[in-house]
Amino acid sequence: MKEKNTFRNSSKTALGGIVAALSVAMMFLTAVIPTLTYALPAAAGVLLIIVVIEIDKKWAFGVYAAVSLLSLLVLPDKEAAMMYVFFFGHYPIVKAILEGKLQNRAVLWILKCLIFNVSVVAAYLIILYVFQLPMDEMEEFGKWGVWALLGMGNVVFVIYDVALSRLVTLYMLKWHKAFRKILKF
Repeated sequence: MKEKNTFRNSSKTALGGIVAALSVAMMFLTAVIPTLTYALPAAAGVLLIIVVIEIDKKWAFGVYAAVSLLSLLVLPDKEAAMMYVFFFGHYPIVKAILEGKLQNRAVLWILKCLIFNVSVVAAYLIILYVFQLPMDEMEEFGKWGVWALLGMGNVVFVIYDVALSRLVTLYMLKWHKAFRKILKF
């Protein structure tokens, strides 16, 4: 039986390095454009789709680990780094794993939403108590502000998940063959 991906390790390393470099560059842009604290980590995570499709999930986790470590060490925007580490970096990989194993859509969505909520709450607890970044804005909204924000986050998460699925489809239909030819994989 033929192996799914027959790339040489040097090709895998090169692709992983390119994706990692682009991801870290996007993460650095959060220092220049602070309003994109969530959008840029999300975009950096989307790049991992290429590694998942072209190589495999193990290599994608390696790229995720490298970008996470570099982001935590050198990024001035720790909130963006934490959002990448706790959710946006690993979610495209976890999504591929879950969708490959589960056929029941209701269970799949429950698991996805659970992963999102646990990840985001954990990230903010670390932001608040480890990095001790102030969250003064939350006091203005009262005791229900956190819950409203989490609810809106869930709506945005569903949109993000659907967008990821469509990007994977687009990649497979339009760019997959061309990408393999360009990089001679």
